[in-house]
Amino acid sequence: MRIGELSRRTGVPTRLLRYYEEQGLLHPERTDNGYRAFGEAAVGDVQQIRGLLDSGLTTEMIRAILPYLSGPEEILLPPEHLTPRTAALLEAHVARIQARIDCLARNRDRLSAYLAAVRAEAGRP
Repeated sequence: MRIGELSRRTGVPTRLLRYYEEQGLLHPERTDNGYRAFGEAAVGDVQQIRGLLDSGLTTEMIRAILPYLSGPEEILLPPEHLTPRTAALLEAHVARIQARIDCLARNRDRLSAYLAAVRAEAGRP
């Protein structure tokens, strides 16, 4: 399928699909006239890339782990392929996720305490 069809089927603009190619995340074939040609698997690949980007991974991290993904919930990265650089990237990302979780938990607790105090003053549960 051509890039326009892939865009329609995934909801991802062609501009982003070209960017994913530039970043080494997509690898289309080229037809004789130079058009990109994507196989059926590209639909799943693009959905996987979108999910990883939405979760906060960078294109660099995605490029490192994408060859080892077997679906949206499983990473099959053989230990011998986990380079120190990839491990450091993933560890840093886990630390950023944990910092966001901690911040959200603090905000949740503060808002809950505020609501409880206001409700107590107003005599409401």
